[in-house]
Amino acid sequence: MSEERLRTRPGFVRFWTASTAAGFGSYVSALALQVLVVQVLEAGATGVGLVNAARWLPYLLFGIVAGVLVDRARRRPVLVGADVARALLLTAVPALALTGYLSVWSLMVAMALFGLMSLLHDAASQSYLPRLVPGPLLVRANARLDQSDALAQTTGPVVAGALVSILTAPWAMLVDAATRLVSAFMIARIPIEEAPSQKLTLRGVGREAREGLGWLYRHRTLGPQTIGTHAWFLFNAAAGAVLAPYVLTELGLSAFTLGLVLAIGGTGALLGSLSAVRLGTRFGAGRVAIASMAVNGVGWAIMAIGVGPWAGALLVGLGQAVLGYSMGTSNPNEMGYRQVVTPDHLQGRTNATARSINRAMVVVGAPVGGLVGDAIGFQPVLLVTAVGFVAIAAILWLTPYRGARLEERPEPGAGPGSDQ
Repeated sequence: MSEERLRTRPGFVRFWTASTAAGFGSYVSALALQVLVVQVLEAGATGVGLVNAARWLPYLLFGIVAGVLVDRARRRPVLVGADVARALLLTAVPALALTGYLSVWSLMVAMALFGLMSLLHDAASQSYLPRLVPGPLLVRANARLDQSDALAQTTGPVVAGALVSILTAPWAMLVDAATRLVSAFMIARIPIEEAPSQKLTLRGVGREAREGLGWLYRHRTLGPQTIGTHAWFLFNAAAGAVLAPYVLTELGLSAFTLGLVLAIGGTGALLGSLSAVRLGTRFGAGRVAIASMAVNGVGWAIMAIGVGPWAGALLVGLGQAVLGYSMGTSNPNEMGYRQVVTPDHLQGRTNATARSINRAMVVVGAPVGGLVGDAIGFQPVLLVTAVGFVAIAAILWLTPYRGARLEERPEPGAGPGSDQ
């Protein structure tokens, strides 16, 4: 189906606009947060790992329950409420700095609450998209969202580096707060009516959660995809925890330069997302995702070569471009495939379960990566993660996921293990 038909859907256009605004803010606050921990609080890679772990801890604790509740609720009010709450929590960071209460521990509390709101938003967002566009357009819709995210990744870190230099890291977080409010406004105006929410109690949560787990992990192609993605998040979290300290302390670059090299990853992601639909159609979603996993490893290996300020900056930038391209090609195909083969009544549980355990991997990988990086050096951590990505790709190639294609559709009521 044509791009024009996607763009004529007003619900998707507003959803896309909201996602674009929030995505830009996310990249601003992500860099500001790392600079805040490393340079302002002087907590090193261990501090980065702890704050990242706190950010994703709610996914580990509440992810499956959140998915069940989202499947019972109207998704638009969940999205709007979560955006407003996150704006308030981001505003708390400069407030803590002003009052003298800003520390790694207070930041961990704020990020844990932010993560809880993000959990609800993510589960509702990925489950809301299939209600805005039909199945044949889902990969294209995910690609459009990823292209906007890539543009945000290209500009967000650069703007963040400048804002951190001018305003200081805590105040730069207010930019993200403003984008969350824009997102809430746009989603509130989506002209799609949803069925009334069911009664939001914990009765039957266990049974419905097991149904979602069974669908996700017993499915012959979704199962390997999901487990491989969990492993991806584990290694990526470990590498991500040491990247900012590696660039800021070992290579001796500034926060603005860090923003520039991260922005190069956005350029790669944009190019990858532009080719995602074509590659997925030609080779299949599974093959594209597996190849992208291996290329991820190449990107991290390039970044680990850094041997001095400017040569290191160039290599980190090149590695970010390779990493961004591989993720840009993979994500639309992975997400589109999961959304296409999953029945609507399982969307919330499937998406929340996958994301919650993915983020649980961050809770483990980020602090371990930070602690190991501070103990033995940042480059060894980057190299080990590079090898890990290639190993995951090799294992996935041996599973049925290799043959996964977007043309597969489930029959109504299809159960685990069905590829109909």
